[in-house]
Amino acid sequence: MAFQDMTLTCKDCGKQFVWTGAEQEFYQKKGFENQPLRCPDCRALKKARMNDTRGGQGGERQSFEITCAQCGKTDTVPFKPRGDRPVLCRDCFRKGR
Repeated sequence: MAFQDMTLTCKDCGKQFVWTGAEQEFYQKKGFENQPLRCPDCRALKKARMNDTRGGQGGERQSFEITCAQCGKTDTVPFKPRGDRPVLCRDCFRKGR
């Protein structure tokens, strides 16, 4: 099946862009069923924004210092302990698994 170039309108900037037959063939081979909604420039901007914010997760991951409830060792964990459950260091946590 030969694909024909299509003119689409970007949902972000409103500019028209051409979705080439080669791009359509690529989309089909990848199993994509929908047409692109953004022009190449807006797609690149969106991708850069997502990479800058680590996929919407924000910047650096925050760590919290804890004292292990099992061995008493000081360690850090990637979550804020609530105080209603014992928190283990990495070593004790791995041993318990």
